[in-house]
This record gives sequence, structure tokens and C-alpha cells, in this order.
Amino acid sequence: MAHATEIEWMKLTFAELNERAAAGALVIVPVASLEQHGPHLATGVDIICANGVAQRVAHRLAAVGRPVVVTPCVWTGLAEHHVPFGGTVTLDFATFSAVLKGVVRSAARAGFKRVMLLNGHGGNAEAVAVVGGECQTEFGIAVAAGTYWHLAGDAFAPILERQSNVLHACEAETSMIMTLLPEAVRGDRLAEAHGPHSTRPEGQPAAMIRRRSFKDISPSGVIGDARAASAEKGEALLEAAAERIAEELSNAKLWG
Repeated sequence: MAHATEIEWMKLTFAELNERAAAGALVIVPVASLEQHGPHLATGVDIICANGVAQRVAHRLAAVGRPVVVTPCVWTGLAEHHVPFGGTVTLDFATFSAVLKGVVRSAARAGFKRVMLLNGHGGNAEAVAVVGGECQTEFGIAVAAGTYWHLAGDAFAPILERQSNVLHACEAETSMIMTLLPEAVRGDRLAEAHGPHSTRPEGQPAAMIRRRSFKDISPSGVIGDARAASAEKGEALLEAAAERIAEELSNAKLWG
């Protein structure tokens, strides 16, 4: 039964999904955005990376006998700060919330009791956390939320040369795309793929949030320096994220 090892919701039949729900499977919902990623990357970076991380996490869980299923990615998010470049799709919060709630509500109605909203876009981070909490209250199931590079924590720093975690269209994201979808990288534009290493002006603490247009912050659209990227780093980053997040999701106390 090949389907027994399948982790993608869309590749399973309704009966097979009913079996997963009855077995207490965790549903992982990748959440992303469609937006500019500098001169050298296609706009689907966050979708590709969120899917890539979610599926690697799921395969690790399944390999040790933990039932799991991954939905298709929620590909639209909150990306107003990238709109001035063009090539960006964004939602308002009410619509984004409604879409996420629709997916989680559907999972609950299909019999699943645990959902992880696994976010892959910085602009979604606070919103996904809020929606996850509201879903728990409204649907009576356990819902966790987090952004994959926040969940990976310090696991990325030893792999990267010019930054300690994910920035934007940077060494980390470019490396992962070189691994996951190399045709999405424009190698002839890599020389231009660098910018400031922070979106915050001097004096703004990390704990203070104020979104600004990336076009005002970085003419290239890049935060960080993608010139140090490699497919080898990308593979190491993806495996580090999958290992750390699978371990975190395996914690029974999280779902108690």
C-alpha cells in the first residue's frame, strides 16, 4: 500500500484521510506568500520553502511511526511591504484569517484534532499566531503556529556565513531554492543580490514592529547577501529545520 507512506493530503483518497484522522494524525498546513524576492529569485520562494520544510518535517515524523498529513500550501499572505516592487500578491488580514480558518475548520470537520500552521513568510508571523489561537477557541482542537526559521532557532547559524538566520532573498533563502527548485534562481543576477542586513533603522529594537516598504529599505529587494548561497547550504538548512521542527512537534506535552 503505497499510500501508507504518502504524506500529502491531495494525494490521498477521502477514505485514506479518514484513516489518518482516526489514527490521530497531525495536519501540517504550510503558509506562505507570493512576492518579490530580489533580482535573482522567482516570486514563489516562500511557497517553495514552506512546502519543502513542511514535507521534510512530515517525512521525518512518518518515518518514526507518527501519523501526519500535509495540506497544499496557503500561498497568499500579508505582503503589503513588497507591493511597490510589483509581482506581489497580498491579502488583508480579514481575508487571510478567513482562508486559514476555513482550512483549519475543514480539517476539524474531517476528524483531525491537531493542526500545525507552519509559516514561511515573515509578514505573516504575528497574524498566523493570532489565527491559530482563535481556531482553537472556535473549533475545539489543538492548533499550534510558528514560522519555520523561528522554530529552527540556532540551528541555521552554523551553516550560514553572512547571517545567523533567514532574512529575505538572502543567503539562506537563495540556498534553499538552489536545492528545492534551482530553475527559480537567476544566476546571472546573483551579483546584484545583496542589501542591508536589517529592515529596522538604527534605534528600533527587535521587539518593536513597524512594517516599511522594502523598496525604501533595499533598492534590490534583498535583505542580506545572497552571493554566499549554495545548494549545499540549502540542503543543510532544510535538514536542520526538518530535524528541529519534527522533534518539537513530537513533544506530547505540546498537544496535551
